[in-house]
Amino acid sequence: MGKALKPKGQLMTTATLTSKWQITIPSAIRSELHVGAGDRLEFIKIGEGRFEIIAANKDVTSIKGIVKAQKTVSLEAMDAAIKRKVSK
Repeated sequence: MGKALKPKGQLMTTATLTSKWQITIPSAIRSELHVGAGDRLEFIKIGEGRFEIIAANKDVTSIKGIVKAQKTVSLEAMDAAIKRKVSK
């Protein structure tokens, strides 16, 4: 496989996979992601053989209010919509 070219001005570093399938995330990357021991990372496939790594260390309550509901729907209405979709 050929060498990847580093886009100008972007941080690029490497890590080695151990025989136990583990890697140590380089300090510069941990700093950029604001992660530490015990934090979670998500690997998102963005193309064939390419993944994006993002920090998943935010508490779910920190995203409260990001999405605003357009209208309130009752549980009965949700159940009816699900039944209509399943019966098709």
